[in-house]
Amino acid sequence: MVLSMTGYGRAGALLHGRDIKVELRSVNARFFEYSSRLPRSCAFLEDKLKKLVASKVSRGKVELNLSIQTVTAADTVISVNWQLARGYREALNAMSERMDLKNDVTVGMLARFPDVLAQTAAPTDEEELWQDVQSVAEQALTSFVSMRATEGEKLKEDVEGRLTSIEKLVAQIEKDSAGRVQVYSDKLYARLRELLEDRNIDDARIVTEAAIFADKTAIDEETVRLHSHVAQYREILELNEPIGRKLDFLTQELNRESNTIGSKCQDVAITRLVVELKSEIEKIREQIQNIE
Repeated sequence: MVLSMTGYGRAGALLHGRDIKVELRSVNARFFEYSSRLPRSCAFLEDKLKKLVASKVSRGKVELNLSIQTVTAADTVISVNWQLARGYREALNAMSERMDLKNDVTVGMLARFPDVLAQTAAPTDEEELWQDVQSVAEQALTSFVSMRATEGEKLKEDVEGRLTSIEKLVAQIEKDSAGRVQVYSDKLYARLRELLEDRNIDDARIVTEAAIFADKTAIDEETVRLHSHVAQYREILELNEPIGRKLDFLTQELNRESNTIGSKCQDVAITRLVVELKSEIEKIREQIQNIE
């Protein structure tokens, strides 16, 4: 499966009174790069989330965002400042006696005095929180990988189409180059005949020069290697593993062979084909920069 390094995934769930949302996004990078934004209270989840993402992603710059909102009072503890409450009650009793007033102190009255009741966060069950966050993160990761696979399939189709174009161009180069030695011999013979006029032309020398020309401009090895590289390319595209680096290496080899053909062949028609060939290889190179 071909995976793109560009992807996005998002998931959310309400678990144990907490609204948990996880968002993942990535762009291409040479290696695996991870960064995250977590609530301060969830810093202990950093390494766990990184390992979870790394289990599914081998290359790319990945950013994870985690947000947690409390929607119930499940993680809140209300405590009573008993000493302060007793102090308020004693003060009210004293006021009642000294001012000869009815003492109608109630719990509700005491509760309204400042700092009698205090609200604090309950101790966090880290294992429970991790299980909840992991559940949501895995859903986001599934969506994230799915998008990468969809994008990767599009990249694969484009690359395969360009590989077909390369094969056709190489076949045309082989066809056009087949008669270049005879064309060279004919031109050389005509040129010598023009220069020497009626004098005899050494046919052996013509054959020798043609042989030297053929040796210098032979591109059989290069075209065979190009066909081989294209076949390897197709095999690698079917692998169920990260293939971006392998394809990058093969693309360099394709480019090297096309450059060699261009330097050997001075024929205008072949030169044009080489230009088209290098153009297709460059387009492939751009595409595979985004393949994991």
